[in-house]
Amino acid sequence: MKIGITCYPTYGGSGVVGTELGIELAQRGHEVHFIAYQQPIRLNTKQPQIFFHEVTVSQYPLFEYPPYDLALATRMAEVADIYNLDILHVHYAIPHSVSALLARQMLAAQTNGKSRKLPFVTTLHGTDITIVGADRSYLPVTRYSIEQSDGVTAISHYLKQVTLKEFEIRNPIEVIYNFVNCDTYKRDPKAAENRAEFAGKDERILVHLSNFRPVKRICDVIEIFDRVQKKVPSRLLLMGDGPDRSQAEWLVNKKGLRNQVEFLGKVDRVYEKLSIADLMLVPSEMESFGLAALEGMACEVPAIATAVGGVPEVVEHGRSGYLAAVGDVETMAGYAIDILADEKRLREMGKVARWEAQSRFCSSRIIPEYEKFYERVLERAA
Repeated sequence: MKIGITCYPTYGGSGVVGTELGIELAQRGHEVHFIAYQQPIRLNTKQPQIFFHEVTVSQYPLFEYPPYDLALATRMAEVADIYNLDILHVHYAIPHSVSALLARQMLAAQTNGKSRKLPFVTTLHGTDITIVGADRSYLPVTRYSIEQSDGVTAISHYLKQVTLKEFEIRNPIEVIYNFVNCDTYKRDPKAAENRAEFAGKDERILVHLSNFRPVKRICDVIEIFDRVQKKVPSRLLLMGDGPDRSQAEWLVNKKGLRNQVEFLGKVDRVYEKLSIADLMLVPSEMESFGLAALEGMACEVPAIATAVGGVPEVVEHGRSGYLAAVGDVETMAGYAIDILADEKRLREMGKVARWEAQSRFCSSRIIPEYEKFYERVLERAA
C-alpha cells in the first residue's frame, strides 16, 4: 500500500506513535509518505520506502494566525495525486482529520478527468477528545470530522468510551493499542557498565519521559524523587522539554537536588536511557494510554503511575508497576521506596513488565492490526 501519514512532529505521544507506525509499515514493504509542517522528531532513519513532504504555510499580514489546516489539506491532496496514495492516516482529530476531509473532497471534485477516491483514517490519541474536542467551540467540527472519516481508531478502550459518550459518535470506533518495538526497547545487557555515566554503583536511577506540559505534573515527579532519595540513594533523569521545564528547574534548585537530577532535554534514542533505569515515574493528571510507561516496561522498568484514563489498561497494579491517585506523591514515593529497596522483587517485576509489553503491545502484534484495518477501509471505499 501507499500510505500518507500526518501527525504532530513534536515530542508527544501522538507524534511518536504516528512516526513509529510509518517506520514499521515501511519495514513491512509499504510506501509511506509523511505530510507535516516539519520532519517528525523520531523520523531519524533513512529508508527508501519513506518520504517526507513539508507543509509550507504562507505568511500574510491579513492573517493573525496563518491557516495551517488549509495548507495541510492542499498538500495532502497534492501528495495523494502525485504519488497515487491509497489511503491517508491522520493522528489527532483537530485539525488533521478536517484537513484530510477537505483533501478527499478536493480530489473527488477534480474536473480534469482524474477524479478519485481518497479514504482517510483518523486515530484519536486523547487530548484531541478530552480537552480540545470538549471545548464547545470545537465540538461540532470535531464530531463531524470523526464521523466523516472512513475509519476511526482509538488507542485505548477508555478513550473509545469517552469519545462515544462526549460526542455521541455514530461511526464504529476500533481500539488499536499503542505499541513498542520490543527488539529496540529492551534491557541493555551492559546496563551495569553504562549506568556509571549517570549514577554511582550503589545508586538507583529513576526516569521520567514527557513533553513537560502541565498535564504531566512534572513537579510531582520531583516531589516523589525528593522523598525517595532521602531513603534510597538515587538519581533522576528527566527526558523531554516543554512549558513546565523552568518551573521544574526552580523546584530542583529549591530542594537542593541539582547534583542528583539531570535535565537531558529531547532525547532521540530514549531506549538507551530507559534500558539502564530502575523505575519510571508517570504521575500524569490524565493519560489516554501511557506510552512512556509502556516503553519503560519493554526495557524491564516498572512504572509508578496514576490510575487515570487508559493507564490501568497498560500497567497492572502490583504486577507490572504501581498505581495511585493523582497528586498523591506520598503514596507513589512509598511504592517507589519499597520496590527499590528490594532488588529481587524489583527485577522480578521488571521481567513481568517486559513480558506484558511483549505479549500485548509489541509492534509485531499491533502493526498487522493496522494493516487489516486499512484493508477493510479500502474494501468499503471501493
